[in-house]
Amino acid sequence: MNIKERIEQEAIKAAQKLYGIEENTSVPVQKTRKEFEGDYTLVVFPFTKAARKKPEQIAEEIGHELQESIAEVEAYNVVKGFLNLKLTTDFWVNEIALLQSGGKQRLEKVAAPDKIMVEFSSPNTNKPLHLGHVRNNLLGYSIANILAARGHEVVKANLINDRGIHICKSMLAWQKSGKGETPENSGTKGDKLVAKYYVDFEREYQEEIKQLVAQGMEKDQAKREAPLLKEAQEMLRKWEAGDPEVLSLWKTMNGWVYEGHNKTYESLGVSFDQFYYESNTYLLGKDLINEGLEKGVFYKREDGSVWCDLTADGLDEKLVLRSDGTSVYMTQDIGTAELKYQDYHINRSIYVVGDEQEYHFKVLKLIMQKLQRPYANGIYHLSYGMIDLPTGRMKTREGTVVDADDMIFEMRDVARKQTELLGKTESLSEQELQALYTNLGLGALKYFLLKVDPKKRMVFNPEESIDFQGNTGPFIQYNFTRIKSVERKLGHHLASIAVEQIPDTLSAQERELCMMLYSLNEVLAEAENNYSPAVIANYCYELAKTFSSFYADSPVIREEDAAKRNFRLALIHQIEQTLSFSASLLGITLPEYM
Repeated sequence: MNIKERIEQEAIKAAQKLYGIEENTSVPVQKTRKEFEGDYTLVVFPFTKAARKKPEQIAEEIGHELQESIAEVEAYNVVKGFLNLKLTTDFWVNEIALLQSGGKQRLEKVAAPDKIMVEFSSPNTNKPLHLGHVRNNLLGYSIANILAARGHEVVKANLINDRGIHICKSMLAWQKSGKGETPENSGTKGDKLVAKYYVDFEREYQEEIKQLVAQGMEKDQAKREAPLLKEAQEMLRKWEAGDPEVLSLWKTMNGWVYEGHNKTYESLGVSFDQFYYESNTYLLGKDLINEGLEKGVFYKREDGSVWCDLTADGLDEKLVLRSDGTSVYMTQDIGTAELKYQDYHINRSIYVVGDEQEYHFKVLKLIMQKLQRPYANGIYHLSYGMIDLPTGRMKTREGTVVDADDMIFEMRDVARKQTELLGKTESLSEQELQALYTNLGLGALKYFLLKVDPKKRMVFNPEESIDFQGNTGPFIQYNFTRIKSVERKLGHHLASIAVEQIPDTLSAQERELCMMLYSLNEVLAEAENNYSPAVIANYCYELAKTFSSFYADSPVIREEDAAKRNFRLALIHQIEQTLSFSASLLGITLPEYM
């Protein structure tokens, strides 16, 4: 039991003793605001009804009881209905000493771990990844890291959209004008090559529509009747029929895209444990549809189509099988959800998908609950907002979508320019410089995208993200290198420092840093509960910012008092360890030099 839980427990005991409150009364305990003296603040307003006293009097009485029952409470003060508790110097110093000596584990694992699948990325195989995909990948990968750090068994999955008319459009364009072009003989990354032919198809298709309209056809009809579209539809029909020539081309061009996507994943530092392919899963779900018909979960209309009536649940009626017996996306997702469970017996299934699909996943979860699947309640849609640019919304058709590879390259280049501007790279080799630019550029990109709550739409500005002084990844990385610099000046590892004496006092900044280190597991729990890497990102920033202020105000190596010096060295070592671990959950590498 940590100190916060002990305060909560003892406060309830005190209130029972003093006022006869019920045992299940909630006692809010929070970090004391900086303008007040204290470490933790107890809100006493829940006790006023039972106590029939003013909040200030209740706080005084509870404070007195807590000082008597908890040895670590050194003093307290009352501000209206808020009881501020100050813990002893010994308590905070001993906590750091325990971490430093290995006598206390940094991480607390959950008591009952789950098996969790996090599905993210889910690209189409007709184009490269773009900035929106980057946010998706970073969110999914970080959430998987956070859940694993909490002790859960996590599977990172990628459901690839590798079939459909959009794939056939690229294939048909290559077939007509490709002249045997490949990634190898053209020197073009595979996903970009396939995307080029998708663009070629769209250009020729639009030209055909214009010609048909000029001949007097209505535009909507022209879109349906354009010869090129009919050819693509025929190619899709052949694919579904298993035509060897079409399947061979499909495998070849998809292979080009997979190779290209994998290079982007590698650049981002993202990996997967399981791949699912829509070409293997799009027919799944029909057995569950039949089961649902027998149970009355679904009903069949006169035309033979199958529906789920969700009007009583505040939604509408949802098609789950067409009248010709073919699948829709919901059919596939129903079957894939079942497949995931059969493969891994997961308790939770997290889908990292943009907020435009919120309704779809509400329906999916509700249907699986009606089908009484054991994993249904664990289905969770991690919905995230889109990314805008400073110039406005990204739009594919207007050519304003930012390619992921180009963005990674640009971030490295911005990092290079900023680093050269600071002029602190003379001692680094060319290899070390390139690694530094990569770490800074990716650190800036990842932090900027992850520090925002996933549900919020955001604007991405590369120049702003690389600022070494603001709420950015490079600011955190820079302060990490300052700790490593202390270690180099010291001449031996900070891990070897032992805290053997208690300093007389701790500064407000030292107490703040101790509390932040102590609260790591609470932060992790909050990040899990909210499925939000932003909680970790902002924790990293606050820790780095508080360290920066402390380091500017307090001597460390030059401190003459041995007890203070060793405590401060141990403290910054624990900050170093915690920053490194927390940043790794975001996929960010902290360099030793900058």
